Amino acid sequence: MKKGIWYAVGAYFLWGLFPVYWKWLHNVPALQLLAHRIGWSFLLLLIVIFITKLWSAFRAATLTWHVLSIYLISAILLGINWLTYVWAINAGFIVETSLGYFINPLISVVMGVIFLRERLRLWQWLPVGLAAGGVLYLTLVYGSLPWIALTLAFSFALYGLIKKVAPLDALFGLTLETGILFLPALGYLLFTEATRNGAFLQAGFTTDILLVGAGAVTTFPLLLFAAGARRIPLSMVGILQYITPTLQFLLGVLVYKEPLPVTRQIGFGAVWIALLIFGIEGYFAHRGRVMAATD
Repeated sequence: MKKGIWYAVGAYFLWGLFPVYWKWLHNVPALQLLAHRIGWSFLLLLIVIFITKLWSAFRAATLTWHVLSIYLISAILLGINWLTYVWAINAGFIVETSLGYFINPLISVVMGVIFLRERLRLWQWLPVGLAAGGVLYLTLVYGSLPWIALTLAFSFALYGLIKKVAPLDALFGLTLETGILFLPALGYLLFTEATRNGAFLQAGFTTDILLVGAGAVTTFPLLLFAAGARRIPLSMVGILQYITPTLQFLLGVLVYKEPLPVTRQIGFGAVWIALLIFGIEGYFAHRGRVMAATD
């Protein structure tokens, strides 16, 4: 299990450092970044599948209308999430992106209740309500909804909901999703190059390397996560996932000097207290089940 913990920690740590990578590409429009991320990720994933001799299994598992229809929806949600994220990072909203991933687990819980008929324990309702209050408070402070955080949280929660019932593993699933988006992404990139608005081969060697590297940056943490998640309990995965938004928050405040006035600290504080209550309640509930099973 120790190896699995390190795999998961590595994945969440790399995801937490994502803002640094996308900041290096601040000169590239967000839509182009998205297209490059999709394109190079798909090509790299195909290479992995061919090297591991999984092409026949991949083709047999994916080429059905049922599978394609499920992954068309998840691909669209993934595209929305990625586009919002890279735009927000380079527009100076790293702190708000971290808020989205802090509240994402609680939204996932609510979606489980609504769509999967899961039942919440009494003490699980408290953090859900507290987090909702924090978001409402931030809305009143901003004068509008924190739409970046909510878009990231809801798109990823819906994506997770679909992946929960989807039939493919992480490698095949992401390959199919990026494959579905590949042709639109390639078409857009060819259009930008034809109109001389493309960044690739135009903005310098360093930018070209970073754009190509977007594929590895996307796929490597995912493969680490998939390897780790198979080796450690789901409850531990849930606890470790907060490494990512915590690092993003610290980068936004300490490295990129994004403002964090007291009014926003109150809203964030409500969400953090909610997560703390949620984590403690989950720990004691899990401990109680273990003790009951050993009696």
